[in-house]
Amino acid sequence: MNFVQPIRDPEVIRAIKQYLKEKNERNYMLFLVGINSGLRISDILPLRVSDAKRPYFSLREKKTRKQKRIDMPPSLRKELKAYVEGKEDYEYLFKSRKGINKPIGRSMAYKILRDAAKYVSLDEIGTHTLRKTFGYHFYRQTKDVAMLQEIFNHSSPSITLKYIGINQDNLDKAMKEFKI
Repeated sequence: MNFVQPIRDPEVIRAIKQYLKEKNERNYMLFLVGINSGLRISDILPLRVSDAKRPYFSLREKKTRKQKRIDMPPSLRKELKAYVEGKEDYEYLFKSRKGINKPIGRSMAYKILRDAAKYVSLDEIGTHTLRKTFGYHFYRQTKDVAMLQEIFNHSSPSITLKYIGINQDNLDKAMKEFKI
């Protein structure tokens, strides 16, 4: 399994948003939900229109089986409100073109992200990049590793810092400053 990175640069995030928005609204919204919620892709794909009409996501995590409630940032709520307009509550938020009312699969979500990453020349991208990007920027804004650890249901702060790439940033910085 490859180790994927968060998208650290806000300009790259903006470029991906613009690219996806122009190309496909569903894919754009998938990206937005991922980087603004911290949810795993396995918890994002089963979301339905009714889930997007509340100011928070309330779900049982597929991986941990734990109940989770995450408030949506106002900017995400606004985008979702426009996105779900005219859609039925029972519809999947990220519908596949195959079948009647089926969500896209994990492999399709990966393809969407790889395509966007290619557009901005990013490597080490996968579906976890969305969650890691959320975590990286949440930590940079709040410096609250304990809260992020709780959001991610991690067992220790060190696991959380490694997961979001902060340890890698510190290693990279140390190597840049190293000299003999």
